[in-house]
Amino acid sequence: MERRSLTKGLAALPLMLAPMLAGAVGRSAQAQARWAPDKPIRIVVPFAAGGSTDVTARLVAQALGERLGQSVIVDNRAGAGGNIAAEYVARAEPDGYTLVLATSSTHATNAALYKRLAFNPVRDFTPISQIAFIPNLLVVNPEVPVNSVAELVAYAKARPGQLNYGSGGAGTSLHLAAAVFAYRAGIDMVHVPYRGGAPVAADLISGKLQVSFSPLVEVLQQVRAGKLRALGVTTARRSALLSDIPAISEVIPGYEVALWNGIMGPAGLPAPAVARLASEIVAIVGSQEMRSRLAEQGSDPVGSTPQEFAAFVAAEQPKWAELVRISGATVD
Repeated sequence: MERRSLTKGLAALPLMLAPMLAGAVGRSAQAQARWAPDKPIRIVVPFAAGGSTDVTARLVAQALGERLGQSVIVDNRAGAGGNIAAEYVARAEPDGYTLVLATSSTHATNAALYKRLAFNPVRDFTPISQIAFIPNLLVVNPEVPVNSVAELVAYAKARPGQLNYGSGGAGTSLHLAAAVFAYRAGIDMVHVPYRGGAPVAADLISGKLQVSFSPLVEVLQQVRAGKLRALGVTTARRSALLSDIPAISEVIPGYEVALWNGIMGPAGLPAPAVARLASEIVAIVGSQEMRSRLAEQGSDPVGSTPQEFAAFVAAEQPKWAELVRISGATVD
């Protein structure tokens, strides 16, 4: 498989092999005692209801419940950058009834950001299937007289320390994406942390901030309404939702901050449960309906096997540790 980056190959995988993966995982499930849930399944979400992570979890939960013939409940357990939810699932009974919508924050960033975690993001979980990649969008207040990434870099270099960028807090994707951008572009911008992404967008629109690297779904409507100007996406390739907006890497080679999410369970999850859940999730993510629903959020659907997801998560650890190092972010 071609590897343009740590993530490109897997991001493109479902477009080519989703039917084959579904068949392979399905045969694996049939080769073992078929797992059939007889009580509700819980998907724990590390963030509050209403955000992009929560929306993805609810889409998957509804489809998974229909395929399994069993209720799938979304349980929001926000706090500590997602660590509360992750720890809860790490300590749960490994029976297939408690899962987590793992994210790049909970299972990559936080391993480098927090000196003391009550769980190991690799050892204490069973990867089942990656759901999607999620780009952040570089946006500016329309009063900033730039129309491209290159123009923003030139503008910022001429005004060191005069541009403020907002984030949802130290170590969040908004912070890391902006800090790495500033580092690679050789510019000096001022970080203004907030409690979440919503107030960042509000202050960006009002002009209190000039720049933000927000999840695409959180600022898409403001961009379409002309309240914000989009300059670039943080993933290695362009978003199908805004195909006219370039990837930042087209201007700054090597730049990539690709968020992701996927379903995991506690360590020691029985093989039949893993096989059944993975088979169903691959089929769900590969369906045209789900791909369309995820695309509406700006997400790039994946749908990987447990083995591929496990390898991907392990490879993400050093990558995000380097991003945290560059950003200088600390929380404890």
